[in-house]
Amino acid sequence: MDNIRLQKFLADCGVASRRKAEEIILAGRVTVNDEKISILGTKVSDYDIVKVDGKKIKPVFKKIYILLNKPVGYLTTVSDDFNRLTVMDLIKNEIHERVFPVGRLDSDTEGLLLLTNDGDITYALTHPKHEIKKTYVAVLNAVPTPAAVEKLRRGVKIDDKKTLPAEVDWLKDNVLKITIHEGRNRQVRKMIEAIGYDVKELRRISMGNIQLGNIPMGRWRHLTKAEIEYLKGV
Repeated sequence: MDNIRLQKFLADCGVASRRKAEEIILAGRVTVNDEKISILGTKVSDYDIVKVDGKKIKPVFKKIYILLNKPVGYLTTVSDDFNRLTVMDLIKNEIHERVFPVGRLDSDTEGLLLLTNDGDITYALTHPKHEIKKTYVAVLNAVPTPAAVEKLRRGVKIDDKKTLPAEVDWLKDNVLKITIHEGRNRQVRKMIEAIGYDVKELRRISMGNIQLGNIPMGRWRHLTKAEIEYLKGV
């Protein structure tokens, strides 16, 4: 293996996504050849012994790619300090390899969630520069006005920053299909609130070319070869 950045090595080992791996390094939880590393920029090779929390790690060679239909009430995280339900509880009896979620879905949002141990794909799908389209179906608390919907299409201000224009289709009455290119915290809910409405239900139905389809709630499937190749080309 050529010298690679430590955070990428951690991701390749299935420890966490590359961004989360950076946090683990900065927290001083990583050692390289028994030397604690707490700054970014370190590179490692096959000859280095890397440990996280004192446990030696090594790259994962079997890549796993999962599409989960997440129900409401599950946290999008690997573990929770308060023993609340996480998405890992939905797969733990069937998937024994360590995987982690790609991005996040709020506890009160359901639908498409990808999980993998491929750090490169996780990085590509969550980095802002790639602008991966994410499509949601939102049920509002009332029928929005055409003017309010048009505001979503032009972009609205949330958290003191205007969103990029969204693709919005009116499915029926108070149900909208909304496609965004960003991944800001609770973005769709905040966009709806910015036009004067609340979200009663929210479901993500696609991410790029990956479609949720008819997977039952709380169940999952492996990605197809074509879907994996698509993600690698993002």
